[in-house]
Formats: sequence, C-alpha cells, structure tokens
Amino acid sequence: MTHTVEKIGGTSMSAFDAVMDNILLYPDNPYQRMFVVSAYGGITDALLECKRTGEPGIFRYIAERNDVWREKLKALEQRMLLINDTMFPELFCRNRADNFVKERIANAITCIENILETCQYGQFSLTSYLPQIREFLSSIGEAHSAFNTTLMLNNLGINSRFVDLSGWGAENNVQGDLDAVILDAIKDIDLSKELPIVTGYVYCDEGLMKTYDRGYSEMTFSRLAVLSKASRAVIHKEYHLSSADPRIVGPEHVRPIGKSNYDVADQLANLGMEAIHPNAASGLRRAGIELAVKNTFEPEHPGTLISQHYQPNTGKAEIIAGRDKVFALHLFDQAMVGQVEDVSYELMEIIREENVQLISKEMNANSVTYYLDGSTSSQNKVLAKAEKRYPKAKITGKMVALISVIGSAIDTNKTMSQGVLALLDKEISPKAAHASLRNVDVQFVVKDSDYHGAICALHESFMSESKAAVTAEKVVA
Repeated sequence: MTHTVEKIGGTSMSAFDAVMDNILLYPDNPYQRMFVVSAYGGITDALLECKRTGEPGIFRYIAERNDVWREKLKALEQRMLLINDTMFPELFCRNRADNFVKERIANAITCIENILETCQYGQFSLTSYLPQIREFLSSIGEAHSAFNTTLMLNNLGINSRFVDLSGWGAENNVQGDLDAVILDAIKDIDLSKELPIVTGYVYCDEGLMKTYDRGYSEMTFSRLAVLSKASRAVIHKEYHLSSADPRIVGPEHVRPIGKSNYDVADQLANLGMEAIHPNAASGLRRAGIELAVKNTFEPEHPGTLISQHYQPNTGKAEIIAGRDKVFALHLFDQAMVGQVEDVSYELMEIIREENVQLISKEMNANSVTYYLDGSTSSQNKVLAKAEKRYPKAKITGKMVALISVIGSAIDTNKTMSQGVLALLDKEISPKAAHASLRNVDVQFVVKDSDYHGAICALHESFMSESKAAVTAEKVVA
C-alpha cells in the first residue's frame, strides 16, 4: 500500500482537538501515514526570536550573556506545562508529559550554563558555540509536541511511535547527514501497524537550523516524503492556500486556489507567504511527489494540489501575495556606470554579513535597489556599512511594500498594465513594477502604508475577473 507523509503547522497544533478530530483520527484507518509536527504556536518564537517581528527570544539573551535567559526559559517551561494541563486531564498522562518537558528544560539549562562557564576562559569563544546552542534550542518545541501527540494517540489505542530525531540522549544521537539520520530512523517502521510522529527538527552533520533556518521542519517533511517514497505529501495549515490573505481582503472574498505548480509555491515562499520552503519544494518536485495544502478545520475539503505537471490552459492570476515592512536600500552613483555588477557583489557581501534576506533587486546603469527583510537593527547596519563603503554615493533606505500577482503562466504585459490601472483607480501610485521572463509573477512596489489597500485593489481587479471567467465556462458547459 502507498502512504502519505503529512506535516501539521504550529498554529494548527495549538488547536489540538481539531488536529485529533480532523487529521489524526479522521480516516477510518489511521495507518499508512507519517506525521511531522511543528512546535505549538509561539514556542519556537520564544526559544529563538519572533519570526514575524524579530523580537528577541531566549537564544538572543544567551548570545548577549544576559542572565535573564534562565528566567525566560523557566517561564517557557511553565507555558509548556500549561499546554500539557489542557491536553491531559488524566493525571498519569499529564505526569508523563510534564516529566518529559522538565527533563528537557533542565538538561538545556545545565548545557548552556556549562558552555557559558567554559567561555569565561580566553581560549574559548561563545560565538563559536552559538550555532550549536541555536540548534538544540530549536529542537525543544518539536520534541514536546511530538511526544504529546504520541502519548495522546497511544492512550486512545492507536499504535503510535515517537520518532525523536533531535539528537537528545545517546540512543538518539545517530551521526550522519539529514538523509542518513532519517533513513536510520524509519528503517524498521511498519506503516501498516504503526503511526510515526516525527520531530520537525533533526540533529544532523550539516546543522539543520544553520542550513535552512526556520524552514527546517519543512525540510524534514520533504526528505521524509522523498526517502520513504510517499505517494503524496500533505501540509495541514490553519487556513486554505487562498487567492489572498483573508485577514486583509476578508474571508468572504477569497477562495482556495485549488490547483497550482511549484513555480507558484516558490514565488510565495520568496514573499514569506510560504506554502512550503523552496528547498523542500525542490526535493518533492524532483521526486515527482504532489503536495496538498489543506485546511485543518475543513477536513472534507480537498485543499490545493501543487504539482510539477500542472499547466493551466489560460494565463489566469491565481493569488495576490505580498509583504509589508520591506526595507528598500537604494544606491545611486554616477561613477557606477559599467561597474554595477562589482558594486552589486560588494553590497551582497554586506547583506549576507548582517543575515538580512534579499527579496528582490532592480538595477540600471548607475543605481541599484535591494528589497530586504530582516530586523530593524540589521537593516540599519546594512545601510551604515553601505554608506561607509561608498561615501560619494547617494544612499537611501525606506520602508515599502511588495505585492505580487502570481500565476502558473500569466501574460505579464497584460497583468502589469491591469495592475497599474487597478492601483491608480484606488489612488495608489506604484513606485516601481517588475515582470520576469518566467511569466509567473508581476511585482508592484508601493508605499508601506498602502499595503492593505493595494492587496485589496489587485484582488478585486484580478479575482473578480477570474470568478466571472469560471462562471462563464460553467454556463457554456
């Protein structure tokens, strides 16, 4: 029998009753599936930093040698125990869940204290240990949710196995790269009789957090699907992959995409509206595995199916996606003519040094603009370094918003003209517009304050047209 590999997002995990009813216990036969679970909502943000705002977490306090990290970690422990309390009303299961959390947190505190004490000596630098600290901190949340899920399922009579790939404890400390660790973990699992619950974090030679940052759980999910030769990969989220963000345009105005391909998924990932991490998507694409994105709260809905083979007959827009609070770094220098690529290379080195993400870039003969995402402090450091490196250039930095009209095969010329007219009709003046030769997206740059208005304007223009076209096709049929 074929099997699926499925991932449950953090926000969905926080609504665990819905996860149990709509995902884990939904089919008549619970087996022939593997699950990769994220940490409960907000836990990894507290451990590392807030993914959305950059607000510091426990890791940042450790890196700064701020002793408040102990207090923060103990507060997080209480938060995790409260989750256990809401999940397990019976004392036996709750004690097991609580003991698991307390042991992990106690071990983490001991490990960090030992490292900090060692780094008091001049021969040892805390900086060299920070990547490892970040790795094992990131594993705590996924181990907690995976253990709880396994405990709950076993308590209901389902033969579930806790697959702890976090590397904690000698019995789990398998050496090797990501693929080797996963293959070793699943080699003796009988999917017809067992339901594996796998930690989203994997301890491996390359360092999953170091290599993929906050997309690490999706890499685990992708490699597990590829290596186990799954028939389909499924991601369960708290919302459908829709024509726009329902929180902006209203849930009554959006609709699930239904079908798309991996080109669209990559564009969404670049804007932070991830269907799946691009590195994870590339593995599924090469293996020919379809990806279904489903709504946790609507188990009967098929969701959106992403396939490398999907090619629409008409060049319709599928989704309006965007990102606000984007830092536009603009450099103009008359002496740059003929040397733009050299300047571009040097600026990219500065951007990488400050761990800032490049979203998009534009250039002409004597100027270059980078659209960047990262913490405010990191963005300001990039600006300061650029000004120091090019003292004669005019360098500015300001916040803008990027909005893309995305489709599997759109007519970029028509899309750009229609998009500009739609924005101007709402008295929104685009600062720039870009189209790629790939015919997958057209991007508009607007003032940051116009972000919501631009999303609504473009969605109204393109999606009302798409709905009308679908209705007409049905009438003709």
